Amino acid sequence: MRKHSKMIMGIVASLVGLLISGLYPMAAMAAGPSSLQVTEAYICLDVVDLQCQGKDTTFSSSLGKLYCFTRVIGAQEPTQIFHVWYYGQNERARVPLQVNSSNWRTYSSKIIQAHEAGQWRVEILGPNNELLNVVRFQVVP
Repeated sequence: MRKHSKMIMGIVASLVGLLISGLYPMAAMAAGPSSLQVTEAYICLDVVDLQCQGKDTTFSSSLGKLYCFTRVIGAQEPTQIFHVWYYGQNERARVPLQVNSSNWRTYSSKIIQAHEAGQWRVEILGPNNELLNVVRFQVVP
């Protein structure tokens, strides 16, 4: 009986050790600051072959659709960022985007209505909603 108790205790200790070692890095990543960095962030007219086309800070309201292009570096594992589009102080869209490598390009788009002239911004948020970057632009009639 004693021999089995020692063996069971050894197995339990090993399982607990594996569990802790497997969960600790994930918990540390979730709790700690993001290692993600935005190295490029632009508003543009189109994205072709993951390249921003027609980047600017002022756009006509007649264009219809704009893109927010972002390059993110530093991901240690697949994760997610968010593009949060604001017109003035009003959130207009929250777009989740996958980041699947340590150097990743991604983008979102937003249809701009003709009556939505004014100040816009896209907040780029990390996986824990931390602010990574802000891209400001203006839409004119």
